Amino acid sequence: MSVALLILALTLILLLLIYVKRKFAYWARQNVPYLTPRFPYGNFKELSHRSIADISREFYNQMKDAGPFYGAYFFLQPLIVVTDLDLIKTIIIKDFNHFPDRGVYFNEREDPLSAHLFAIEGNKWRSLRQRLTPTFTSGKMKMMFPTLAAVGDNFSEFLVQEVNGGSIVEVKEFMARFTTDVIGSCAFGIECNSFKDPQGQFRKFGKTIFDKPRNPPWLRLGLLMFPDLGRRLRFKVLNEDASDFFHNVVKSTVGYREENSVDRKDFLSLLIDLKKTGVDFSMDEIAANAFIFFAAGFETSSSNQTYCLYELARHPEHQEKARQCVLDSLQKHGGMTYEAACDMQYLDQCINETLRLYPSLPILERKTFKDYKIPGSDVVIPKDMKIHIPIMAIHRDERYYSDPEVFNPDRFHPEELATRHVCTFLPFGEGPRNCIGMRFGMMQSRVGLATILSKFRLSTCSNTATPLEYSSDSFVVQPKGGLRLRIDPL
Repeated sequence: MSVALLILALTLILLLLIYVKRKFAYWARQNVPYLTPRFPYGNFKELSHRSIADISREFYNQMKDAGPFYGAYFFLQPLIVVTDLDLIKTIIIKDFNHFPDRGVYFNEREDPLSAHLFAIEGNKWRSLRQRLTPTFTSGKMKMMFPTLAAVGDNFSEFLVQEVNGGSIVEVKEFMARFTTDVIGSCAFGIECNSFKDPQGQFRKFGKTIFDKPRNPPWLRLGLLMFPDLGRRLRFKVLNEDASDFFHNVVKSTVGYREENSVDRKDFLSLLIDLKKTGVDFSMDEIAANAFIFFAAGFETSSSNQTYCLYELARHPEHQEKARQCVLDSLQKHGGMTYEAACDMQYLDQCINETLRLYPSLPILERKTFKDYKIPGSDVVIPKDMKIHIPIMAIHRDERYYSDPEVFNPDRFHPEELATRHVCTFLPFGEGPRNCIGMRFGMMQSRVGLATILSKFRLSTCSNTATPLEYSSDSFVVQPKGGLRLRIDPL
Protein backbone atom coordinates (compact mmCIF):
# COMPACT_ATOMS: atom_id res chain seq x y z
CA MET A 1 0.00 0.00 0.00
CA SER A 2 2.79 2.42 0.93
CA VAL A 3 4.55 1.66 -2.36
CA ALA A 4 1.38 2.43 -4.30
CA LEU A 5 0.95 5.74 -2.44
CA LEU A 6 4.58 6.63 -3.10
CA ILE A 7 4.16 5.91 -6.82
CA LEU A 8 0.98 7.98 -6.89
CA ALA A 9 2.68 10.88 -5.11
CA LEU A 10 5.67 10.75 -7.47
CA THR A 11 3.34 10.60 -10.47
CA LEU A 12 1.39 13.64 -9.26
CA ILE A 13 4.62 15.56 -8.65
CA LEU A 14 5.87 14.64 -12.11
CA LEU A 15 2.61 15.74 -13.71
CA LEU A 16 2.75 19.01 -11.78
CA LEU A 17 6.32 19.63 -12.93
CA ILE A 18 5.35 18.95 -16.54
CA TYR A 19 2.34 21.28 -16.23
CA VAL A 20 4.40 24.10 -14.70
CA LYS A 21 7.17 23.67 -17.24
CA ARG A 22 4.66 23.84 -20.08
CA LYS A 23 2.98 26.94 -18.64
CA PHE A 24 6.33 28.68 -18.20
CA ALA A 25 7.30 27.77 -21.76
CA TYR A 26 4.39 29.71 -23.27
CA TRP A 27 6.44 32.68 -24.48
CA ALA A 28 9.29 30.47 -25.65
CA ARG A 29 6.83 28.61 -27.88
CA GLN A 30 5.68 31.93 -29.31
CA ASN A 31 9.30 33.01 -29.97
CA VAL A 32 8.73 36.10 -27.82
CA PRO A 33 11.48 37.52 -25.56
CA TYR A 34 10.46 37.01 -21.95
CA LEU A 35 11.47 37.44 -18.34
CA THR A 36 12.60 34.16 -16.81
CA PRO A 37 9.90 33.08 -14.32
CA ARG A 38 10.37 31.38 -10.96
CA PHE A 39 7.85 28.99 -9.44
CA PRO A 40 5.34 29.77 -8.05
CA TYR A 41 5.37 33.58 -8.39
CA GLY A 42 6.36 33.93 -12.02
CA ASN A 43 8.10 37.32 -12.17
CA PHE A 44 6.40 39.03 -9.23
CA LYS A 45 7.89 37.47 -6.11
CA GLU A 46 9.05 40.85 -4.76
CA LEU A 47 5.62 42.46 -4.95
CA SER A 48 5.00 41.94 -1.24
CA HIS A 49 7.79 44.33 -0.25
CA ARG A 50 8.50 46.47 -3.34
CA SER A 51 6.24 48.86 -5.23
CA ILE A 52 4.93 47.84 -8.62
CA ALA A 53 6.42 51.11 -9.93
CA ASP A 54 9.96 50.00 -9.07
CA ILE A 55 9.42 46.44 -10.28
CA SER A 56 7.99 47.49 -13.65
CA ARG A 57 10.83 49.94 -14.25
CA GLU A 58 13.41 47.27 -13.47
CA PHE A 59 11.76 44.86 -15.93
CA TYR A 60 11.51 47.57 -18.59
CA ASN A 61 15.17 48.54 -18.35
CA GLN A 62 16.12 44.88 -18.55
CA MET A 63 13.98 44.22 -21.64
CA LYS A 64 13.53 47.50 -23.51
CA ASP A 65 16.07 46.58 -26.18
CA ALA A 66 14.60 43.10 -26.70
CA GLY A 67 11.93 44.28 -29.14
CA PRO A 68 8.55 46.05 -29.21
CA PHE A 69 7.07 43.74 -26.56
CA TYR A 70 8.07 41.01 -24.16
CA GLY A 71 6.44 38.29 -22.12
CA ALA A 72 6.13 37.94 -18.37
CA TYR A 73 4.27 35.72 -15.90
CA PHE A 74 2.11 36.41 -12.91
CA PHE A 75 2.28 33.09 -11.08
CA LEU A 76 1.54 30.67 -13.97
CA GLN A 77 -0.43 33.17 -16.03
CA PRO A 78 1.35 34.72 -19.04
CA LEU A 79 0.92 38.43 -19.77
CA ILE A 80 2.46 40.68 -22.39
CA VAL A 81 4.27 43.99 -21.82
CA VAL A 82 4.21 46.42 -24.75
CA THR A 83 7.03 48.97 -24.98
CA ASP A 84 6.98 50.21 -28.60
CA LEU A 85 5.27 53.61 -28.83
CA ASP A 86 3.60 53.00 -32.19
CA LEU A 87 2.28 49.64 -31.04
CA ILE A 88 0.97 51.21 -27.83
CA LYS A 89 -0.82 53.86 -29.90
CA THR A 90 -2.30 51.14 -32.12
CA ILE A 91 -3.56 49.17 -29.12
CA ILE A 92 -5.14 52.00 -27.13
CA ILE A 93 -6.40 54.13 -30.04
CA LYS A 94 -6.48 52.63 -33.55
CA ASP A 95 -7.41 49.05 -32.60
CA PHE A 96 -9.24 50.00 -29.42
CA ASN A 97 -12.13 47.64 -30.21
CA HIS A 98 -9.77 44.72 -29.61
CA PHE A 99 -8.78 46.18 -26.20
CA PRO A 100 -11.79 48.07 -24.79
CA ASP A 101 -11.45 46.86 -21.20
CA ARG A 102 -8.89 47.56 -18.49
CA GLY A 103 -9.29 44.15 -16.92
CA VAL A 104 -9.74 45.78 -13.50
CA TYR A 105 -11.33 43.47 -10.93
CA PHE A 106 -14.81 44.38 -9.74
CA ASN A 107 -17.64 42.43 -8.16
CA GLU A 108 -20.97 44.10 -8.87
CA ARG A 109 -23.03 41.60 -6.88
CA GLU A 110 -21.02 41.44 -3.66
CA ASP A 111 -19.34 44.84 -3.86
CA PRO A 112 -21.54 47.24 -5.92
CA LEU A 113 -19.34 50.30 -5.39
CA SER A 114 -16.52 48.53 -7.23
CA ALA A 115 -18.61 48.50 -10.45
CA HIS A 116 -17.79 52.06 -11.51
CA LEU A 117 -16.76 53.65 -14.80
CA PHE A 118 -13.06 52.90 -14.34
CA ALA A 119 -13.68 49.16 -13.90
CA ILE A 120 -16.79 48.03 -15.76
CA GLU A 121 -16.55 46.50 -19.21
CA GLY A 122 -18.25 45.96 -22.55
CA ASN A 123 -21.46 47.64 -23.62
CA LYS A 124 -22.24 48.70 -20.07
CA TRP A 125 -19.03 50.76 -20.00
CA ARG A 126 -19.71 52.26 -23.45
CA SER A 127 -23.20 53.34 -22.44
CA LEU A 128 -22.09 54.84 -19.12
CA ARG A 129 -19.07 56.59 -20.63
CA GLN A 130 -21.28 58.17 -23.27
CA ARG A 131 -23.70 59.40 -20.60
CA LEU A 132 -21.03 60.75 -18.26
CA THR A 133 -18.75 62.44 -20.80
CA PRO A 134 -20.90 65.61 -21.01
CA THR A 135 -20.50 66.09 -17.25
CA PHE A 136 -16.76 66.79 -17.68
CA THR A 137 -16.84 69.45 -20.38
CA SER A 138 -15.10 72.79 -19.87
CA GLY A 139 -18.54 74.33 -19.34
CA LYS A 140 -19.31 71.96 -16.47
CA MET A 141 -15.83 72.63 -15.01
CA LYS A 142 -16.57 76.35 -15.05
CA MET A 143 -19.89 75.68 -13.33
CA MET A 144 -18.18 73.77 -10.51
CA PHE A 145 -15.28 76.21 -10.17
CA PRO A 146 -16.77 78.53 -7.52
CA THR A 147 -17.13 75.54 -5.20
CA LEU A 148 -13.52 74.56 -5.84
CA ALA A 149 -12.29 78.14 -5.33
CA ALA A 150 -14.14 78.39 -2.00
CA VAL A 151 -12.23 75.36 -0.71
CA GLY A 152 -9.03 77.05 -1.94
CA ASP A 153 -9.89 80.06 0.24
CA ASN A 154 -10.40 77.80 3.26
CA PHE A 155 -7.09 76.10 2.49
CA SER A 156 -5.31 79.45 2.38
CA GLU A 157 -6.71 80.45 5.78
CA PHE A 158 -5.71 77.07 7.22
CA LEU A 159 -2.15 77.40 5.92
CA VAL A 160 -1.75 80.92 7.35
CA GLN A 161 -2.78 79.66 10.79
CA GLU A 162 -0.85 76.38 10.61
CA VAL A 163 2.42 77.66 9.15
CA ASN A 164 2.44 80.97 11.00
CA GLY A 165 6.07 82.18 10.83
CA GLY A 166 7.23 79.03 9.08
CA SER A 167 7.23 75.34 9.94
CA ILE A 168 7.95 71.82 8.69
CA VAL A 169 4.77 70.12 7.51
CA GLU A 170 3.68 66.74 6.16
CA VAL A 171 2.70 67.99 2.71
CA LYS A 172 0.84 64.87 1.58
CA GLU A 173 -1.55 65.15 4.53
CA PHE A 174 -2.20 68.85 3.85
CA MET A 175 -2.87 68.28 0.15
CA ALA A 176 -5.09 65.28 0.90
CA ARG A 177 -7.22 67.43 3.21
CA PHE A 178 -7.55 70.01 0.44
CA THR A 179 -8.57 67.49 -2.23
CA THR A 180 -10.89 65.67 0.19
CA ASP A 181 -12.78 68.90 0.77
CA VAL A 182 -12.81 69.73 -2.94
CA ILE A 183 -14.18 66.35 -3.99
CA GLY A 184 -16.53 66.19 -1.02
CA SER A 185 -18.05 69.50 -2.13
CA CYS A 186 -17.94 68.93 -5.89
CA ALA A 187 -19.04 65.28 -5.86
CA PHE A 188 -21.37 65.05 -2.85
CA GLY A 189 -22.22 68.65 -2.03
CA ILE A 190 -20.99 68.05 1.51
CA GLU A 191 -18.72 70.34 3.50
CA CYS A 192 -16.12 67.91 4.85
CA ASN A 193 -14.16 70.50 6.91
CA SER A 194 -11.00 68.39 6.76
CA PHE A 195 -8.88 71.40 7.74
CA LYS A 196 -10.69 71.73 11.05
CA ASP A 197 -11.50 68.04 11.50
CA PRO A 198 -8.76 65.84 9.95
CA GLN A 199 -10.42 62.80 11.54
CA GLY A 200 -13.72 63.41 9.75
CA GLN A 201 -15.50 60.55 8.03
CA PHE A 202 -14.56 61.49 4.46
CA ARG A 203 -10.90 61.90 5.35
CA LYS A 204 -10.94 58.73 7.46
CA PHE A 205 -12.42 56.50 4.78
CA GLY A 206 -10.41 58.14 2.01
CA LYS A 207 -7.24 57.14 3.85
CA THR A 208 -8.63 53.66 4.42
CA ILE A 209 -9.12 53.07 0.68
CA PHE A 210 -5.54 53.88 -0.29
CA ASP A 211 -3.47 53.44 2.86
CA LYS A 212 -5.15 50.30 4.15
CA PRO A 213 -6.53 48.42 1.14
CA ARG A 214 -8.69 45.40 1.86
CA ASN A 215 -6.43 42.97 0.00
CA PRO A 216 -2.62 42.56 -0.05
CA PRO A 217 -0.72 43.37 -3.30
CA TRP A 218 -0.36 39.74 -4.43
CA LEU A 219 -4.11 39.13 -4.04
CA ARG A 220 -4.98 42.36 -5.87
CA LEU A 221 -2.87 41.23 -8.81
CA GLY A 222 -4.32 37.74 -8.54
CA LEU A 223 -7.84 39.15 -8.83
CA LEU A 224 -6.73 41.09 -11.91
CA MET A 225 -5.42 37.90 -13.51
CA PHE A 226 -8.30 35.64 -12.44
CA PRO A 227 -11.39 37.89 -12.09
CA ASP A 228 -13.99 35.22 -12.78
CA LEU A 229 -12.53 32.99 -10.08
CA GLY A 230 -12.44 35.96 -7.69
CA ARG A 231 -16.12 36.67 -8.31
CA ARG A 232 -17.05 33.03 -7.82
CA LEU A 233 -15.18 33.07 -4.53
CA ARG A 234 -16.94 36.35 -3.66
CA PHE A 235 -13.81 38.41 -3.11
CA LYS A 236 -14.47 42.10 -2.52
CA VAL A 237 -12.34 45.13 -3.34
CA LEU A 238 -13.44 47.66 -0.73
CA ASN A 239 -13.44 47.61 3.05
CA GLU A 240 -16.94 47.05 4.38
CA ASP A 241 -16.99 50.20 6.51
CA ALA A 242 -15.82 52.45 3.68
CA SER A 243 -18.27 50.92 1.22
CA ASP A 244 -21.21 51.27 3.62
CA PHE A 245 -20.27 54.86 4.43
CA PHE A 246 -20.11 56.06 0.83
CA HIS A 247 -23.24 54.19 -0.22
CA ASN A 248 -25.23 55.62 2.70
CA VAL A 249 -23.97 59.15 2.06
CA VAL A 250 -25.00 59.01 -1.58
CA LYS A 251 -28.37 57.42 -0.87
CA SER A 252 -29.32 59.93 1.82
CA THR A 253 -28.04 62.93 -0.18
CA VAL A 254 -29.85 61.90 -3.37
CA GLY A 255 -33.04 61.28 -1.39
CA TYR A 256 -32.86 64.70 0.26
CA ARG A 257 -32.18 66.51 -3.02
CA GLU A 258 -34.99 64.77 -4.87
CA GLU A 259 -37.50 65.46 -2.08
CA ASN A 260 -36.49 69.12 -1.75
CA SER A 261 -35.62 69.92 -5.41
CA VAL A 262 -32.05 70.85 -4.49
CA ASP A 263 -29.58 71.49 -7.33
CA ARG A 264 -26.03 72.35 -6.22
CA LYS A 265 -24.38 72.25 -9.68
CA ASP A 266 -22.00 69.51 -8.57
CA PHE A 267 -21.18 66.03 -9.87
CA LEU A 268 -23.91 64.32 -7.84
CA SER A 269 -26.51 66.68 -9.29
CA LEU A 270 -25.30 65.78 -12.76
CA LEU A 271 -25.76 62.08 -11.95
CA ILE A 272 -29.25 62.77 -10.58
CA ASP A 273 -30.09 64.68 -13.78
CA LEU A 274 -29.12 61.59 -15.80
CA LYS A 275 -31.53 59.55 -13.69
CA LYS A 276 -34.31 62.13 -14.27
CA THR A 277 -33.95 61.89 -18.05
CA GLY A 278 -35.37 58.38 -17.92
CA VAL A 279 -32.02 56.63 -18.22
CA ASP A 280 -31.88 53.32 -16.39
CA PHE A 281 -29.48 54.50 -13.69
CA SER A 282 -29.75 52.69 -10.37
CA MET A 283 -28.80 53.99 -6.94
CA ASP A 284 -25.89 51.52 -6.88
CA GLU A 285 -24.59 53.01 -10.15
CA ILE A 286 -24.94 56.56 -8.86
CA ALA A 287 -23.13 55.59 -5.64
CA ALA A 288 -20.38 53.70 -7.49
CA ASN A 289 -19.59 56.59 -9.84
CA ALA A 290 -19.79 59.24 -7.14
CA PHE A 291 -17.43 57.05 -5.14
CA ILE A 292 -14.83 56.69 -7.92
CA PHE A 293 -14.98 60.43 -8.58
CA PHE A 294 -14.12 60.95 -4.93
CA ALA A 295 -11.52 58.18 -4.59
CA ALA A 296 -9.65 58.90 -7.82
CA GLY A 297 -10.01 62.66 -7.57
CA PHE A 298 -8.76 63.13 -4.05
CA GLU A 299 -5.83 60.69 -4.15
CA THR A 300 -4.36 61.25 -7.61
CA SER A 301 -4.54 65.03 -7.36
CA SER A 302 -3.18 65.21 -3.81
CA SER A 303 -0.23 63.01 -4.80
CA ASN A 304 0.44 65.09 -7.91
CA GLN A 305 0.45 68.32 -5.90
CA THR A 306 2.64 66.76 -3.21
CA TYR A 307 5.26 65.59 -5.69
CA CYS A 308 5.11 68.90 -7.54
CA LEU A 309 5.76 70.86 -4.32
CA TYR A 310 8.61 68.47 -3.53
CA GLU A 311 10.28 69.14 -6.87
CA LEU A 312 9.69 72.88 -6.66
CA ALA A 313 11.23 72.89 -3.16
CA ARG A 314 14.29 71.12 -4.60
CA HIS A 315 14.50 73.52 -7.56
CA PRO A 316 13.99 77.12 -6.31
CA GLU A 317 14.49 78.55 -9.81
CA HIS A 318 11.47 76.64 -11.11
CA GLN A 319 9.52 77.53 -7.98
CA GLU A 320 10.08 81.25 -8.51
CA LYS A 321 9.07 81.00 -12.15
CA ALA A 322 5.90 79.08 -11.23
CA ARG A 323 5.08 81.62 -8.51
CA GLN A 324 5.44 84.53 -10.90
CA CYS A 325 3.20 82.76 -13.40
CA VAL A 326 0.52 82.39 -10.69
CA LEU A 327 0.81 85.97 -9.43
CA ASP A 328 0.67 87.39 -12.97
CA SER A 329 -2.47 85.41 -13.75
CA LEU A 330 -4.19 86.37 -10.47
CA GLN A 331 -3.44 90.03 -11.10
CA LYS A 332 -4.54 89.85 -14.74
CA HIS A 333 -7.89 88.22 -13.95
CA GLY A 334 -8.66 89.87 -10.61
CA GLY A 335 -8.13 86.89 -8.32
CA MET A 336 -8.70 83.13 -8.45
CA THR A 337 -11.27 82.94 -11.22
CA TYR A 338 -11.87 80.12 -13.69
CA GLU A 339 -10.14 82.21 -16.35
CA ALA A 340 -7.13 82.79 -14.08
CA ALA A 341 -6.76 79.08 -13.35
CA CYS A 342 -6.82 78.35 -17.09
CA ASP A 343 -4.14 80.95 -17.75
CA MET A 344 -1.18 79.50 -15.83
CA GLN A 345 0.91 77.91 -18.56
CA TYR A 346 4.14 77.46 -16.63
CA LEU A 347 2.28 75.99 -13.65
CA ASP A 348 0.67 73.53 -16.09
CA GLN A 349 4.16 72.64 -17.32
CA CYS A 350 5.21 71.94 -13.72
CA ILE A 351 2.13 69.77 -13.15
CA ASN A 352 2.77 67.79 -16.34
CA GLU A 353 6.46 67.32 -15.58
CA THR A 354 5.42 66.01 -12.16
CA LEU A 355 2.98 63.61 -13.83
CA ARG A 356 5.81 62.44 -16.05
CA LEU A 357 8.05 61.62 -13.10
CA TYR A 358 5.29 60.40 -10.79
CA PRO A 359 2.24 59.12 -12.71
CA SER A 360 -0.45 57.96 -10.30
CA LEU A 361 -0.70 54.58 -12.03
CA PRO A 362 2.74 53.24 -13.03
CA ILE A 363 1.19 50.69 -15.41
CA LEU A 364 -1.63 51.10 -17.90
CA GLU A 365 -3.58 47.86 -18.24
CA ARG A 366 -5.74 46.47 -21.02
CA LYS A 367 -7.39 43.11 -21.66
CA THR A 368 -7.70 41.51 -25.08
CA PHE A 369 -11.35 41.26 -26.13
CA LYS A 370 -10.62 38.84 -28.99
CA ASP A 371 -7.54 37.22 -30.51
CA TYR A 372 -5.25 39.91 -31.91
CA LYS A 373 -2.36 39.43 -34.31
CA ILE A 374 0.32 42.01 -33.54
CA PRO A 375 1.02 44.02 -36.72
CA GLY A 376 4.33 43.14 -38.36
CA SER A 377 4.74 39.89 -36.44
CA ASP A 378 3.39 36.34 -36.23
CA VAL A 379 2.51 36.72 -32.55
CA VAL A 380 -1.16 36.45 -31.61
CA ILE A 381 -2.35 37.84 -28.28
CA PRO A 382 -5.13 35.46 -27.23
CA LYS A 383 -8.52 36.56 -25.96
CA ASP A 384 -8.55 37.67 -22.29
CA MET A 385 -4.76 38.04 -21.99
CA LYS A 386 -3.65 41.00 -19.87
CA ILE A 387 -1.50 43.70 -21.46
CA HIS A 388 0.78 45.94 -19.44
CA ILE A 389 1.97 49.32 -20.73
CA PRO A 390 4.74 50.50 -18.37
CA ILE A 391 3.89 54.21 -18.21
CA MET A 392 6.35 55.26 -15.53
CA ALA A 393 9.22 53.42 -17.18
CA ILE A 394 8.48 55.04 -20.56
CA HIS A 395 8.23 58.46 -18.89
CA ARG A 396 11.76 57.98 -17.56
CA ASP A 397 13.34 56.53 -20.68
CA GLU A 398 16.36 58.56 -21.84
CA ARG A 399 15.42 57.80 -25.46
CA TYR A 400 12.41 60.08 -25.11
CA TYR A 401 13.53 62.53 -22.41
CA SER A 402 17.11 63.70 -21.97
CA ASP A 403 18.25 63.47 -18.33
CA PRO A 404 14.94 61.78 -17.50
CA GLU A 405 15.41 61.83 -13.71
CA VAL A 406 15.75 65.64 -13.71
CA PHE A 407 12.70 67.83 -13.08
CA ASN A 408 12.47 70.17 -16.06
CA PRO A 409 9.08 71.83 -16.76
CA ASP A 410 10.37 73.23 -20.06
CA ARG A 411 9.85 69.75 -21.52
CA PHE A 412 6.15 70.60 -21.62
CA HIS A 413 6.37 73.91 -23.40
CA PRO A 414 3.91 73.68 -26.32
CA GLU A 415 6.74 73.76 -28.87
CA GLU A 416 8.50 70.85 -27.14
CA LEU A 417 5.28 68.88 -26.84
CA ALA A 418 4.70 69.10 -30.58
CA THR A 419 7.96 67.24 -31.27
CA ARG A 420 7.22 64.14 -29.15
CA HIS A 421 5.26 60.98 -29.76
CA VAL A 422 1.85 61.10 -28.07
CA CYS A 423 2.58 57.86 -26.18
CA THR A 424 5.69 59.18 -24.45
CA PHE A 425 3.30 60.81 -21.93
CA LEU A 426 0.34 58.79 -20.67
CA PRO A 427 -0.56 59.85 -17.10
CA PHE A 428 -4.26 59.95 -18.03
CA GLY A 429 -4.11 57.12 -20.56
CA GLU A 430 -5.09 57.83 -24.15
CA GLY A 431 -7.83 56.94 -26.60
CA PRO A 432 -11.51 56.21 -25.86
CA ARG A 433 -10.72 54.86 -22.39
CA ASN A 434 -8.59 57.74 -21.15
CA CYS A 435 -9.30 59.40 -17.79
CA ILE A 436 -12.68 61.10 -18.00
CA GLY A 437 -11.82 63.41 -15.07
CA MET A 438 -8.58 64.78 -16.54
CA ARG A 439 -9.86 68.36 -16.84
CA PHE A 440 -11.11 68.39 -13.27
CA GLY A 441 -7.88 66.87 -11.93
CA MET A 442 -5.77 69.51 -13.64
CA MET A 443 -8.04 72.29 -12.41
CA GLN A 444 -7.89 71.01 -8.85
CA SER A 445 -4.10 70.81 -8.95
CA ARG A 446 -3.81 74.35 -10.34
CA VAL A 447 -5.92 75.81 -7.55
CA GLY A 448 -4.14 73.88 -4.77
CA LEU A 449 -0.65 74.73 -6.02
CA ALA A 450 -1.51 78.34 -6.82
CA THR A 451 -2.95 78.80 -3.32
CA ILE A 452 0.37 77.78 -1.79
CA LEU A 453 2.76 79.40 -4.25
CA SER A 454 1.02 82.78 -4.12
CA LYS A 455 1.63 83.14 -0.37
CA PHE A 456 4.37 80.72 0.69
CA ARG A 457 7.87 79.60 -0.19
CA LEU A 458 8.84 75.93 0.03
CA SER A 459 12.20 74.39 0.78
CA THR A 460 13.62 71.00 1.69
CA CYS A 461 14.74 70.21 5.22
CA SER A 462 16.51 67.46 7.16
CA ASN A 463 13.18 65.59 7.33
CA THR A 464 12.72 65.55 3.56
CA ALA A 465 13.22 62.05 2.17
CA THR A 466 15.96 61.89 -0.49
CA PRO A 467 15.74 59.84 -2.59
CA LEU A 468 12.03 59.19 -2.45
CA GLU A 469 10.72 55.69 -1.88
CA TYR A 470 7.31 54.48 -2.99
CA SER A 471 4.87 52.63 -0.79
CA SER A 472 4.54 48.92 -1.56
CA ASP A 473 1.11 48.82 0.12
CA SER A 474 -0.65 51.14 -2.29
CA PHE A 475 -1.65 50.41 -5.88
CA VAL A 476 -0.96 54.05 -6.81
CA VAL A 477 2.40 55.84 -6.65
CA GLN A 478 2.53 57.20 -3.11
CA PRO A 479 5.56 58.44 -1.14
CA LYS A 480 6.49 55.94 1.54
CA GLY A 481 6.03 57.47 4.98
CA GLY A 482 4.69 60.77 3.65
CA LEU A 483 6.70 63.78 2.52
CA ARG A 484 7.91 66.66 4.71
CA LEU A 485 8.89 70.13 3.54
CA ARG A 486 9.49 73.49 5.16
CA ILE A 487 6.92 76.18 4.34
CA ASP A 488 7.53 79.87 5.06
CA PRO A 489 5.25 82.84 4.34
CA LEU A 490 6.49 85.14 1.60
